Amino acid sequence: MAKRWVKWLGMAGLAGVAATGAVIARQERERRSYTPDQVRARLRERHAEAEEE
Repeated sequence: MAKRWVKWLGMAGLAGVAATGAVIARQERERRSYTPDQVRARLRERHAEAEEE
């Protein structure tokens, strides 16, 4: 019985690692899809918002 518990725990851990990797890969693709001009514009917007506060 204990072996099954350990087996399921290991499988759940692997599924969690895979899901985390997928999320990170998606975020990286989104980040890399910006052009340098878009990145500059976003940084300037964020800076202006921070100055207002």
